[in-house]
Amino acid sequence: MKIALIGYGKMGHEIEKIAKERGHEIVLILDALINPQDFTVENLKKAEVVIEFTRPDAAFENYKKCFEAGVPVVSGTTGWIDKMPEVQKMCKENGKTFFYSSNYSIGVNIFFRLNKFLA
Repeated sequence: MKIALIGYGKMGHEIEKIAKERGHEIVLILDALINPQDFTVENLKKAEVVIEFTRPDAAFENYKKCFEAGVPVVSGTTGWIDKMPEVQKMCKENGKTFFYSSNYSIGVNIFFRLNKFLA
């Protein structure tokens, strides 16, 4: 699979490593501090999926640009959830694909399950 990474911090580096180990190709790495000029619709179209781990204040605009490019988005960014209704509307009305998880941490997800069980 051809993957674009938006956000190249600790998580971006880890995703790149794991994706390559599993035979995927990283076709684009975007970091606002290193190469913001490369964040174009044309570059995004090189990918089959975008994995986005950035900042809450940047995430929504990142999603919109990915949708404009017609590329599905997997988001791990937290703190932007107030914009979720708008993202859902864009997906429903325009046939866009978006996957979001509030937390990818194994420990936190075990806690979520345990909490649900105990409740």
